Amino acid sequence: MRIASLFLFLFLCGAAMRVDADATAPPLIPLPAELSYGSGHLRMDASTSIVLQPNDAANRATAGYLSSLLRRTRGLSPRILASAPEVVAITLVRDPHATVVNAEGYALDVDAHGVRIVSRDDAGLFHGVITLWQLMTPDALHGAVQVPVLHIRDQPRFVWRGLMLDSARHFQSVAEIERLLDQMAQHKLNVFHWHLTDDQGWRIQIKRYPELTRMGAWRTPPDAGHDGEPERYGGFYTQEQIRQIVAYAAARHITVVPEIDMPGHAQAAVASYPQFGVTGKRPSVSVDWGVNPYLYNVDDGSFDFMDHVLDEVMALFPSKYIHVGGDEAVKDQWQASPEVQAKMHALGLKDEDALQGWFINRIGLYLAAHGRQLVGWDEILDGGVSVDATVMSWRGSKGAIKAAQQGHDVVLSPAPDLYFDQLQSDRVDETAGRIPAQSLAHVYAFEPVPKELDAAQAAHVLGAQANMWTEHMPTMKHVEHAVFPRLDALSEVDWSPAASRDWNGFLGRLPAQFARYRAQGIGYADSTFAPDIKLDRNAALVGGTAQVTLSNQAGYGEMHYTLDGRAPDRHAPLYQAPFTVKLPVTVRAATFARDGSMLAAPRQRVLDRTSLLSLSGNEMPNCPGSDFRLRVQPMPDATSLAPVYSINVFNACQLYPATPMDGVARIHVDAIRLERNYALAHDAKLVVSRPHNTPFGELVVHQDQCTGLVLATLPLPDPEHSVRRFTLDAALPAQQGGHPLCLIYTAPIDGPLYALDRVALIPGTTKP
Repeated sequence: MRIASLFLFLFLCGAAMRVDADATAPPLIPLPAELSYGSGHLRMDASTSIVLQPNDAANRATAGYLSSLLRRTRGLSPRILASAPEVVAITLVRDPHATVVNAEGYALDVDAHGVRIVSRDDAGLFHGVITLWQLMTPDALHGAVQVPVLHIRDQPRFVWRGLMLDSARHFQSVAEIERLLDQMAQHKLNVFHWHLTDDQGWRIQIKRYPELTRMGAWRTPPDAGHDGEPERYGGFYTQEQIRQIVAYAAARHITVVPEIDMPGHAQAAVASYPQFGVTGKRPSVSVDWGVNPYLYNVDDGSFDFMDHVLDEVMALFPSKYIHVGGDEAVKDQWQASPEVQAKMHALGLKDEDALQGWFINRIGLYLAAHGRQLVGWDEILDGGVSVDATVMSWRGSKGAIKAAQQGHDVVLSPAPDLYFDQLQSDRVDETAGRIPAQSLAHVYAFEPVPKELDAAQAAHVLGAQANMWTEHMPTMKHVEHAVFPRLDALSEVDWSPAASRDWNGFLGRLPAQFARYRAQGIGYADSTFAPDIKLDRNAALVGGTAQVTLSNQAGYGEMHYTLDGRAPDRHAPLYQAPFTVKLPVTVRAATFARDGSMLAAPRQRVLDRTSLLSLSGNEMPNCPGSDFRLRVQPMPDATSLAPVYSINVFNACQLYPATPMDGVARIHVDAIRLERNYALAHDAKLVVSRPHNTPFGELVVHQDQCTGLVLATLPLPDPEHSVRRFTLDAALPAQQGGHPLCLIYTAPIDGPLYALDRVALIPGTTKP
């Protein structure tokens, strides 16, 4: 039966996959297209073997992958045999004439005698093996496992199921990328989009142009050699390493699509070979995140350079697609260049957008002549581009709609929906990333086919891809925290029939997936299930008691809590309704699945007057007028997950929420000085500049609103002769009743940024 019908059947039987789900329901992610149950179970244990067709090297590699994976995650090591033994066996059959499934699809049957997986191609067989591995790892146990008797007939919804990794802003090792590729394979994703060049680094060895990696692969960080910043930052992949990664991906049926960004995001290349830039001058490799001004020139020498680079790229990457960027090309240098303007007019082009369209089309023709196809971000539509170009829509879904209506193939990769550098939650303990948060539920609800497209236009939608930009992700620890488990949601969006998606069912399948992550050492985030411990802060400050509410982002799982200092386990009180506590007390809570596994590590909140009067800057919202917000690390290349600080590069102003001010005598601020390494291009004019009365600016505290009464002015120290973390203290005038506070930094905007680590109100005569 169809999987959607299966869900309906389970629901009517009172066994829908919620927190009280039937524990025997297979925890498969992504859901198969069709699944039906038989009667009984098949025991699989140390005697189970894998049987191959004769002389099938591809099957042997797939069988070896399954055996290795089971050894690491289940403690089983099936033998690989050429003929069927009398004991239970897993039989792998690749039959190009099989009619049961299409390309990348497979049929998987479990009966009382064994498992049989049939596919038309190697990719389908591999995907079937991944499904079997998931059936054999329904929990965190090792040893024998009971697999339900069932029939699966499965195939992907989309042909492009992608993840992009930015290796230009921060660099990952070959081993780390292979580890990510393994997880992509286990989620049936098949396109690894590799962002290899940008303003901040050139990461691919091009033998004809050695300066690209001798110079372009390295940058001198701000304040190099101090506060944990390296003397220089960078690295690159040799051609041999790239071949290794491409082969590793191919063995897992993943295509690596390289991105060589042009005509913008070219600063590292121009720093290496200034003659291919517009001005002829050599910039440094950029240390600034954002939009930098450097473009490639449009003369013949520059195109020869790009053609030669692409020759070596195509020799390394067998992918049909080559991504050439095309995004965020600020046209100032082209506009200011008499030579570029003359070229534009000679070509009869009306403006610089049309010049970019001509540029991209020229590159596209070169790729097409070599049997490849150009992919670019949706800006390539702005100047007109050949219908052969594939468009990756990142500025929302409008680019995909426009492109598909014009006959382009499209990949949906919109910001912020599928930008995995967006925070997973707005929790105070979340790590660095962009705001607003994009939750697991948000990703799961994403629909790749815009409703504005008719059936013919919708056929141009190749699939969806998540993007992992790394400006604020310096290590693979950061990447894993940001990617997992949102990759699980993406895999189901890309693979499973749209009608089968069920949020509660998906949540019910996650505990087993978390166990698989733990078995492989993957640092997934538990943000979706982490307990939020909430109360009426002001009522607690006034009355000394608090009504505590526990919740989590998903509204899922069992939350257990303690008030006596013990770590919460499943024997601790089960949260069922808000409860009242008397201050002081520490509330600890954790979230558990039905099977007893922990969905989220314990969180705690200390409830006393001192703690309630002290707030993290991550808890304090922006002042009205600008919603831009980032959580950043103390230095651009800091490798720790914490601490992180919330900033608004356009307006350094935050609100301390309304608080009973009776008896409050002082304000104490833990402040942090940060690098202003943000290239804002034409948006730089939006940065708010405020007058300051001391040489390095002040932190000004206003009552009620940002134009309200000034309660305190706290001068900032000399950034050249002070530590990055410092404290500010000031007396506050006596106040009555509840008031919010507006805290504004007036530091010069051509200097460093400042953030609020923590703001505490101090009662009575307490000394700072």
